Amino acid sequence: MEIDFQGGVNIAIKIPKSKYEATVSFYRDTLKLEVEEKPIDNPTVSRTHKVRFGGNTVWLDCVDNYTHSETWLEIKTPDVEAAAAYLRQQGTNTCDELEKIPEGTHWITDPAGTVFILNRAEADS
Repeated sequence: MEIDFQGGVNIAIKIPKSKYEATVSFYRDTLKLEVEEKPIDNPTVSRTHKVRFGGNTVWLDCVDNYTHSETWLEIKTPDVEAAAAYLRQQGTNTCDELEKIPEGTHWITDPAGTVFILNRAEADS
């Protein structure tokens, strides 16, 4: 089976609590982008704001226990489980313990530590 990957539209920036308000203000007030707070029920993310960023969505996630920011990306594939099996064969294991995750998705990291959510691509995309 041929595995297909493509970049997704979601980008999450994990931001320490001490820098969260200033970061939201930067996107909203300095860059004047469309920023909207969204409700979230996640044990590791206390607040989140959705930012329209061209064709992408940037999620500003307030993470109380982080000391520096991290950028997490989305990768899409038609068959998440087949892709996860392929990645394991290539030496990339899932790490779903990083954060609460929707059913049918997985977290992975690249060798530099960048986190990706492995998500299902829609059939028509």
